[in-house]
Amino acid sequence: MQSSNIKKVLIVLTNTMQYGDKKEPTGLWLGEATEFAKIIQDAGFTVDYVSPKGGFVPLDPRSMKYVDDEIMDFYESDDFKKRALMNSLAPEDVDPDNYSAIYYAGGHGVMWDFPDSEPLQKIALKIYQNNGFVTSVCHGIAGLLNIKLPNNDYLISNREITGFTESEEVLAGKKKIVPFFNQNEAEKRGAKFMKKRAYSEYAVQDGQLITGQNPFSAKAVAKTLVSNFNKNV
Repeated sequence: MQSSNIKKVLIVLTNTMQYGDKKEPTGLWLGEATEFAKIIQDAGFTVDYVSPKGGFVPLDPRSMKYVDDEIMDFYESDDFKKRALMNSLAPEDVDPDNYSAIYYAGGHGVMWDFPDSEPLQKIALKIYQNNGFVTSVCHGIAGLLNIKLPNNDYLISNREITGFTESEEVLAGKKKIVPFFNQNEAEKRGAKFMKKRAYSEYAVQDGQLITGQNPFSAKAVAKTLVSNFNKNV
């Protein structure tokens, strides 16, 4: 049973289907959504799914190479297919007061539609101001880059965060195709960008911010968030 102290968790997914103007498919990295959501739900909390435009959420086909039985079971569930992939909420459908955390899932697609989504920034800021958590994994950090506090400081300024690294972009073969590097943009905004060996599980908490480095860090972000929730139960 969900604690009355903890509201729902809002998971943000991309609507972007290709790398900018290149005819190469991308989208949500499936495991970053399913692995996180499963841990949150198994802990007794409820998730909703939102995207910058609402509606259909494409999958990065490369992410399907890294599925296991757990990911596939969640992916094939009617709930995930209907509420996440086919009918994600639009920002205007979301009341941030109903959520105790927001989680930005990754996949390269987010680099095109997360950074400049002002409606999502407002939702995240309100959740943060309500003492909720702002969290992300991998490229999902793109959603945090331009969130500003009322004093006009960036939310991530002087905060320890992590995300997909330049060396990981090199290993992924996407260094020349991405519009920016997460570490560069985060540091421009005053963040303290933390990282470990490429593709190793790594999550960082700095107050109400919880971030994970790469696709293999989604579970670590979820477990860290649940641990914080349980302190409030």
